[in-house]
Amino acid sequence: MKITSSFFIILFLIISINLYAQNQNKKKVVHDFELELEGESRYFYDDALFEDQEDHFPSLAIRPDYKIEWNKGYESINFKGFFRLDVDDERTHWDIRELYYQKAKNNWELSLGLKKVYWGVAESNHLVDIINQTDAVESFDGEEKLGQPMAQFTWITEKFGTFDFFYLPYHRRRTFAGEKGRLRFPVVIDKDDLIYESSVEEWRQDFAVRWKHYFDILDIGISHFYGTGREPLFVFDTSGNINAFYPIIHQTGLDLQITHHAFLWKLESIYRYADAQDFFAAVAGVEYTFSNIDGNGLDIGVLGEYLYDERDELALTALQNDIFFGSRIAFNDTQDTSILIGGIADLESSSTIFSLEASRRFGSTWTVEAEARIFNDIDENELILVNFREDSFFRISISKYF
Repeated sequence: MKITSSFFIILFLIISINLYAQNQNKKKVVHDFELELEGESRYFYDDALFEDQEDHFPSLAIRPDYKIEWNKGYESINFKGFFRLDVDDERTHWDIRELYYQKAKNNWELSLGLKKVYWGVAESNHLVDIINQTDAVESFDGEEKLGQPMAQFTWITEKFGTFDFFYLPYHRRRTFAGEKGRLRFPVVIDKDDLIYESSVEEWRQDFAVRWKHYFDILDIGISHFYGTGREPLFVFDTSGNINAFYPIIHQTGLDLQITHHAFLWKLESIYRYADAQDFFAAVAGVEYTFSNIDGNGLDIGVLGEYLYDERDELALTALQNDIFFGSRIAFNDTQDTSILIGGIADLESSSTIFSLEASRRFGSTWTVEAEARIFNDIDENELILVNFREDSFFRISISKYF
């Protein structure tokens, strides 16, 4: 991660506040520290599609987590760090996931620093989730995010819902797999080579706002983002080269969830406008949960979603006209065992992606996770996925918590 002067200013302010709080009232300051050490192995069982790619990727990761609270919990400093050492040089990286000061009073909250914010309700594609940059080398599904410098102000009202306002002073670039890495394009993309539409590049000042509320069984969120997009725009030329840049975008998002008995009805949709490209995308689906089967606490959820993107094959997610199907199994045991299995099938071609995610705790301080992604019969017209057609993999990780 590139450290900037703004980050140092934020860090200085947070440390100053921390020291002030401790000096004012040491007895009421509460500290909480946790540390996760992870050993991971990813194995790609098909021969590599491109030269120099490896098959096996052992790695180590460290995730420290520290929180300090004072003023009866109404003020706090929150820190989450991350470091991974991997065979792929580009996947060897570190990041400050979160480092922010938060103050809550009456019906408002203020956060200053690096933070992660999540929006959305869908399982297979998180369309409206745009505040943070994706940590693309860390996970295939895009759920891992980089810390985003921000000022967030939240105003909570009983009648009119919750309003979130964001000032985002710095843009984080997306990292892509290196020469040895899998899940990459034929040309290795250096994140520093990607250009910006804005003349001030990563220093363009971005803004976002979101309103959320609930009406009986309906939860609704409406958001708008204006600034440098988190998703780069790729242009493929006739020579096989890939040109990519970050456009300035307007994105309006809608997320809905209806809870009715054991059903969850979900919708996410966006309209994104930029000088280079504008499009509409949506994901809609349902989840039904069979609860406490046979009285043993076993819950089985059945999921189905439809995904649409006007960009067709140019969609970076490759989810332009697809069906997602899956099942979420929660054993609700003392080991917190859970399994998520699913698949995505393209309605216009033979392309399918199958996935498995499972986790189980051993004792009070050990966790084992397993993940599999299988790319099956990928159509050659899939401009994004065709590069990953030999990249089916299995991952297992063991974590120790302190």
